[in-house]
Order: sequence, then structure tokens, then C-alpha cells
Amino acid sequence: MLHFTKMHGLGNDFIVIDAITNPVSLSADQIRFLADRNFGVGCDQLLLVEPSESEQADFRYRIFNADGGEVGQCGNGARCFARFVLDRGLTDKKDIVVETKSGCLTLRLDDAGLVTVEMGAPRFLPQDIPFDAPQQAEHYTIEVAGEEYQIGAVSMGNPHAVLMVDNITTAPVDTLGPALEQHERFPQRANVGFMEIVDRSRIRLRVYERGTGETLACGSGACAAVVVGQRQGLLDDRVLVELAGGSLLIQWAENDASDFQGQQPSVSMTGPANRIFEGEIEL
Repeated sequence: MLHFTKMHGLGNDFIVIDAITNPVSLSADQIRFLADRNFGVGCDQLLLVEPSESEQADFRYRIFNADGGEVGQCGNGARCFARFVLDRGLTDKKDIVVETKSGCLTLRLDDAGLVTVEMGAPRFLPQDIPFDAPQQAEHYTIEVAGEEYQIGAVSMGNPHAVLMVDNITTAPVDTLGPALEQHERFPQRANVGFMEIVDRSRIRLRVYERGTGETLACGSGACAAVVVGQRQGLLDDRVLVELAGGSLLIQWAENDASDFQGQQPSVSMTGPANRIFEGEIEL
């Protein structure tokens, strides 16, 4: 029997498994079964808590989408990870460093139960996203079914495309989302954000996530949208991102690079993380 914890960050839901106390190895088929909402437990992503392979980190954090594929980043999952290891007594630290496929993250828990994740620096070079383009630009023209769209492209440890829309309620998330997710110019596929700017400190956002579909919230997608909007001169350094499942506070100051030896500063994301229930399931 496999013991698991069901958690969510703004409705973006996860199966979290303690692979430190009881080491486990899951196949892609098993992950798809667990993620299935009719025959398994149901989740957007599955998170494995493992011992760190680095002396600089407290834990290793692995993320698997509902289709069984492993990915490098999940902001809402990172907040749930922090809440999980503290609640399970795996650490008593309020500042936790976790090793991921995309690098190390710093997670901080406050007394109000909110978790702040230092998501790392955004990457804009096409080869780092990865995205097929001859050179870096603030926005790119991309063609889908004979129509041209303007997108921003960035990596937050995973690839993101961000589109500006007038109203997220009527945005073509169900059709344009999967078309851009699997577009040939994104060789590793992409998370696709549809962003409505309310004012310089507030946006509304829907995200079609790679390997999962539209979710109630996407932490790395919120970071990507704010970064793209700020680089285009449309947003301030501190932005409230409203998603279907709730709100996240995203902070990024591109012009503060002087303290980072000329490199981009980290994007900071703050929001809640909640445990839903514990359970066991036979694989």
C-alpha cells in the first residue's frame, strides 16, 4: 500500500509522497493511475519528497505531471512541499532549501501559514527556455492555424508562453492553450498563460499547463506572466495575480540586478498551501 497526502495550493492539487521514510519508485503508468480522477486519487501533479543529493539543500523535490512526465518546476507544489515537510516533522526549519531538476529553491514559512518561494531568476534566451527563435526579444510572433499571435516567452525552470488578452473569461484557453503547449517552436512543450492586466499592480490569469491542461492556479505561470508584463513596461515590481483558485503575490525587480553581479534577481512568490486528507492506495 502506498501512503499519500492530498494537498492544494489555490486549487492546484497534488499527491505528495514521503519517499524519505519509505523510499518509492513510480513508473509513468503508476503516476497516470494515481492522477486519474475517476480510477485513482486525482491530481494535477504528483510530488516526491526525497533526500537531497546536494550538501547545499535540505531535500530533493521531484514533480510529475498528470501524464506521467517529470518536470522541473511547480510553484504551487513548492509551497505544498514546504508545508508537508514541516507538518510531517521531517524538518523544524522555517527556511528550507530544496533541490529540483531545475536547480535549488528557497522556501520560507511565516506564522500566518503563508509560504514564500524564491523561484530563481527568469531566463529569456531562446535556447534556455527552450524556444525556437533567432534571438531574444520582448515578444515574438507565433502562428497557429493560419492566425498570428504575440507572445512573451520565458523559463521559470519550465517553459512559458504568455499572451495578453482583453478578458480572461472569453480567452480561447481550451483551443489556443493546447495548440501553443504543443507548438513546434517549443521543443519541450510549454505552459501557456492568458493574462488580463487590470492595472499596474494587479492582473487576472488563466494557465493551460503542460501535460495537465488548465488548472485553477499555476505558481510558475503567475511568475512568468508578471515577468513578461514587467519587461514590457506594463507592470510594477509587486503584483497581485488573481487566478481561479485564489491570489498570489509576485515580486520581481529587474532593475535590482546590481546586487546579483549583473544577473537577473530571483522572482518571489507568496501564497497559501493546504492539506486536504491522508490516504493509502494499492498500486
